[in-house]
Amino acid sequence: MADSPVTKEIEKSSGSGYLWVAIGIALVLAGIFFVVRPLGLSAIAIGVILILAGAFVLAGLYMLQPNEAAILLLFGEYVGTDRSEGLRWANPFYRKQKISLRAHNLNSERLKVNDKRGNPIEIAAAIVWRVRNTAQAVFDVEDYDLYVRVQTETAIRHLASSYAYDEGEHEDSNEPTLRASQAKVTAALIRELADRLEPAGIVVEDAKLTHLAYAPEIAQVMLRRQQAEAIIAARSKIVLGAVSMVEMALNGLSERGIVELDDERRAAMVSNLLVVLCAESEAQPVINTGTLYQ
Repeated sequence: MADSPVTKEIEKSSGSGYLWVAIGIALVLAGIFFVVRPLGLSAIAIGVILILAGAFVLAGLYMLQPNEAAILLLFGEYVGTDRSEGLRWANPFYRKQKISLRAHNLNSERLKVNDKRGNPIEIAAAIVWRVRNTAQAVFDVEDYDLYVRVQTETAIRHLASSYAYDEGEHEDSNEPTLRASQAKVTAALIRELADRLEPAGIVVEDAKLTHLAYAPEIAQVMLRRQQAEAIIAARSKIVLGAVSMVEMALNGLSERGIVELDDERRAAMVSNLLVVLCAESEAQPVINTGTLYQ
C-alpha cells in the first residue's frame, strides 16, 4: 500500500492590519463625503464605489494571538500559513481558518488490557502535544484532535501488551517491566506516540503513565502472590545470614581451641543455633548439665 502524500506547510506573510485599517476607513469616509454632498449622481456613484471598496479592504482584517496560526485558502486551494501575531491583513478573498499552536494536555481514560504475560491490568497516561505542521494537521487527517485521542489509546494498548506488569517469578531477569522500569516505558511510549502522530503534523513533548494497577478481578490474588514472594525473599536472607553466623561460630571455636566438637555435637550446635537465629519468637535457652550420649 502506497503512502499518502504529505502536505507541506507553506509560510505565508501577511500585511500589517493597522495600515489597511487606515486605508479602509479613509475610503469609507471619502465615499460618505461624496454621497452626502449634493454633487450629482456621478458623485453619489463614486461615493458608493468608495464605500464598497473600503468595506472590501476592511474584510481582509483578522487577528492572531501568540501561538496561533491562520490557514489561508483561496477558493479551496491552500495558499499558505500565517504565523504572525497581532492585527493582520490578507486578501479578502482568502478564507482564514485559525489553528492553535499551543501545548495541549490529554489525559487518557483507564484502559483494561492484558500485559505481556496475559494478566489483565488497568493503565492510563497523560501526554503533552502540540501542532507542528499546520497543513498536515488540517488537510492530512479529518479531525486532528480526534486523531490524537484514538492514536494515543492505540499506543497505550500496544505498550501494555509489550511489557509485563512486574517481574513476578522472574526475579533474576533483566527484562524491563511496566512497574519497575518507568524511564524505559516512558521513552518507549513517547517514541510510539511520535511515530503514530507524525502523519498529522503533531509533535509529542512529554508523556507519563498516570495509572497502573492489576484489574480488580485479580488484584487480591496478585497482592497475595507479591506478599508471599516478599516473605520468601526475606526468609532466604535470614537463612543465609544464619548459616554464615553458624559457620563463623564453628570456625572461631575450632581456631581458638575453646572446645573440641565431634560430628554429633557439631550437628546439635548447628541445629540449636539455626533455631535461635531463624525463629520468629524469642528462643528459650536450655542448659545441658549432662552429656549428649545419655
